[in-house]
Formats: sequence, C-alpha cells, structure tokens
Amino acid sequence: MTLIISGIHVEICRKDIKNMLLYVKPPDGRVTVSAPLSTSREEIEYFVHTKTKWIKKQIEKFENHTRQYKPKYDTGETMLVWGDKYTLKLEYGTKKSIVISGKKIILTIRKESTTDQKEKYVREWYRELTKEEIEKELPKWEKKTGLKAESWQVKYMISRWGSCKPKKRNICLSLLLAKKNPECLNYVILHELLHFLERGHNERFYNLMHKYMPDWKEIRKELNTIE
Repeated sequence: MTLIISGIHVEICRKDIKNMLLYVKPPDGRVTVSAPLSTSREEIEYFVHTKTKWIKKQIEKFENHTRQYKPKYDTGETMLVWGDKYTLKLEYGTKKSIVISGKKIILTIRKESTTDQKEKYVREWYRELTKEEIEKELPKWEKKTGLKAESWQVKYMISRWGSCKPKKRNICLSLLLAKKNPECLNYVILHELLHFLERGHNERFYNLMHKYMPDWKEIRKELNTIE
C-alpha cells in the first residue's frame, strides 16, 4: 500500500513487529514504513508527519547526489564494476565495445554518440555482466536453500535491487548490482529466493537469512551505501 503523506509517497509494509520503522532508501530516496499489523492508517500518517522534516532532508541528499554525479561517460570519469573503481577512457571507432584493461575501462563508440546513447550502451554492458554472474551464483543458492526459480530476469531498476513473484517463482534483479561487490548480488538472490517461502519480512524470514548468510546485515549495509 502506498500513501501520500505531506506530499511524500510512502510505501507501507505491515509486519509482525512491535514498533514502526522508517526508511529512506538509496539510490533514489524511496520512503518506506514498516508498521505492526494492528497499526491504523491514522497512526501511520501521524508518525510520518512527525518525521517529515527529516525525510525531506534525506530525499534532498539523494537528489543532490544524483545531480552531482550524473555521468557523461567522458575520459577521466570513474566507473564501478563489482565493487572496484576504474578510470574511463573514451575512444572513437565504428564498432562499439567496452574493455577492462588494468584499472581502466576503455569505451569505444562513434564520435557523434550522445551522452544518452553512451549511457544506454554502458547500461546494456552492465546487464550482461549481471546476467553472467547470476548464471554462476543462482544455482548455488538454489542448491543450498532447496528453492528453485522457474525464471529470472535483469532490469534497470533504481528504486529497488530486486523483486519476486512467489506464485510464479520468478525473480527480477537490478542490472545496477554489477556496480556492487559480488556478495551484494548474492544477498539479493538469497533474499528473493526466500520470499518463495515467506512473503513478508518477519522473524521467520530474517531467521532464514541468518541461517544461509550469517553476515547478511553487513552486506545489506554495504549494498545500500551511496558511492
């Protein structure tokens, strides 16, 4: 359920918990509230109203970061691949390519290419990197948990790292995970697989996370750190 409170879109998740919890999540400042099952709408709205100033301040931080660091894909810029930083070198040619050479990423593209065209090509490169890693790691987690994904896909998502459809046994992962450490991808894979067993983020779900990935909290913190 999503409510608009003080002009802010707030995603409400009811859970078997004791207290309300508020999150402003990267990379775009998505606002979510986890509320006890018995909490009324009025109580949630009042809770968010009392935090409005803080919420808007956090959202502004994300927006400023996005504006400040929107890449143009020019020589000298920094690119992230699986948690490592590389310096971009732009070259021109008739055949597009992206090659990692030492600590450099060499992007070859037509000279007349716009920033949007460069971004689209880099994004598809990240998609392929993510797919390759999923193909290696997903079977491992399926074997560990005994949970099988009938299908999976990689999408460009900025508001979440992954999602799933438990009934269809489908998981969807963000191609932006290719910028993070591989353990972050593993965290999201496990997270979505476990939703096949438990749809909510309740005590049972987190016990399962701890069972299969004892350091999941530290990995989640790293995943949600703004670069």
